[in-house]
Amino acid sequence: MMNFKIRKDDQVMVTTGKEKGKTGKVMRVIPDKETLLIEKLNIVKRHQKPSQKYKHGGIIEKEAPIAVSNVMLLCAKCKGPVRVGRKILDDGKKVRVCKKCGEVLDK
Repeated sequence: MMNFKIRKDDQVMVTTGKEKGKTGKVMRVIPDKETLLIEKLNIVKRHQKPSQKYKHGGIIEKEAPIAVSNVMLLCAKCKGPVRVGRKILDDGKKVRVCKKCGEVLDK
């Protein structure tokens, strides 16, 4: 299991594949498979049997996971995709920082 530099609710940009260049918010991180779900990106159609969640069933559209290696975090200050580093602040707290500008990415 890896320690990802991308977390839920982060803004990311897809760097490869059919969704290349598109940005979105991370809905869910799946550490076991090293993938993540991004809101309204990588939409696939699935045949669904009727269930509690999908009353009528049929063909539904939902987000498919994207490999974490195919996305980059967006920096608000740089206005683009950046690599992420880690830094320990004076109070001992670990934070993620932008490698371009040094901006702290954690809220």
